Amino acid sequence: MKLKIVAPHPTARRILRTFLLLFGIVCLGFYCYSYLYRTAYQIYEGWRFDHEPAEIAPAPAPEEKPLTLPAVLPDPDRGSPPSSIPEKTGIVGRISIPRLHISAIVEEGVDAETLARAVGHIPGTALPGQDGNIGIAGHRDTFFQKLKDLQPNDKIDLTTHSGRYHYTVESLTVVEPDNVSVLEPTGGQTLTIVTCFPFHYIGSAPRRFIVHAVSN
Repeated sequence: MKLKIVAPHPTARRILRTFLLLFGIVCLGFYCYSYLYRTAYQIYEGWRFDHEPAEIAPAPAPEEKPLTLPAVLPDPDRGSPPSSIPEKTGIVGRISIPRLHISAIVEEGVDAETLARAVGHIPGTALPGQDGNIGIAGHRDTFFQKLKDLQPNDKIDLTTHSGRYHYTVESLTVVEPDNVSVLEPTGGQTLTIVTCFPFHYIGSAPRRFIVHAVSN
């Protein structure tokens, strides 16, 4: 018995082509909007950071009580839900990794809106200039796209209005999202960068790529 293959009706084919075309246009438009918004925000806030230091962020005060870590690591792909940890607001500084030509403004918080335009400081972790572990999170397909090429001993700079802090990459690891121990203080001043992993995963990536760096 032979199966008879029925070709789609010409009208159905035209409707499908039109739908796919419109879908592609919408996706392209969303990508362009996101890129332009992110770029404009970085340029504007970068200019403010360089020219209006007094209006953006004062020097951090010493921490008087133990920091409270989040329950899970941030999910940059989706944006973490609002934290139960009281959050400050505003610009924290600028992070740069010279060898990889990475430079981005760091803003307080790791919600979806913040991570769409900047790198986020993880609430409950130390601030630059304080003893402890500074937690930074960002998208794997925007600001931290090149982190896949990072190597031990690479240099990381974190610039704030209270000073410039230099770090050296000590280790690169991949962990599960509930492994918040990577944000715990390990003595002295350290920096931990969190992004999603695998880097080329389609959709919300299931694991976290961790960069641990120590102060120079």
